[in-house]
Amino acid sequence: MEITMLCLIFCLNTLSSSGTKDEKGPFMQLLVEKFSIRVIPGRSQFFKYSSVSLGCESSAGGNTVKRNTSFRRQDSCSCSWGRFNGSFCTISDLYPEDSGLYWCETESGECSHAVNITVTAGSVILESPVLPVMEGDAVTLNCTTDIPSNLPAGFYRDGFFIRTGSTEEMTIHSVSKSDEGFYKCSISGVGESPESWLAVRASPPAAPPPAALLSVSRLMCHVVVGTPYLLSTILLGLIFRDRRRATQPDEEQDRSHAVIMEVE
Repeated sequence: MEITMLCLIFCLNTLSSSGTKDEKGPFMQLLVEKFSIRVIPGRSQFFKYSSVSLGCESSAGGNTVKRNTSFRRQDSCSCSWGRFNGSFCTISDLYPEDSGLYWCETESGECSHAVNITVTAGSVILESPVLPVMEGDAVTLNCTTDIPSNLPAGFYRDGFFIRTGSTEEMTIHSVSKSDEGFYKCSISGVGESPESWLAVRASPPAAPPPAALLSVSRLMCHVVVGTPYLLSTILLGLIFRDRRRATQPDEEQDRSHAVIMEVE
């Protein structure tokens, strides 16, 4: 019960902060992510009357999709707003009232990260990743309209104009933390999309090599360094042995000659 209340407080705080540009947006973590929520299609904005499916990616059973919207608080997937289709909760007809936070929760009250879904009655949406993207990845933002149009789209970040695309998409080829922000787009004569937060996750640091691997590496280093000295020692020993063998017949001959001289 305490964990469930903690999830509720977290989602309420995240929902209140997602509408302000001073906050980092709705992509935050409450607990260590043992599982995650999956959104199909994987974007954060949807047209009215479109559909979306949400599922919990976890090996453990008993997970359920929950949401927190301005219409309902701490509400589980049910016939009132969605229906289960296999392991997914599907909303067939989205309405602006379905905008809000969605997350997965276990029977014990553990929560996944939350995603912010926006449903608009307008004619333009921005198709942007609903989950955080990895630093260095290529990210494409699509400005989509439900009205046929060949007009270029304008893109904005944090309210400032970025560029006008020759098409309805804009690609960030190597995204970084500096690219985080609230993005939206507009098409002249058609309309403007809502804003969505683009979250960028820093690349994980390279894992240090295991201790056993370090020991093997050090051993190999010692072998490589010490091999020339060992070979030199062996070579000198062989040369000394050959020279000693070559001198032994002369020494024996001198001794024999000395013995003969003494006898005489």
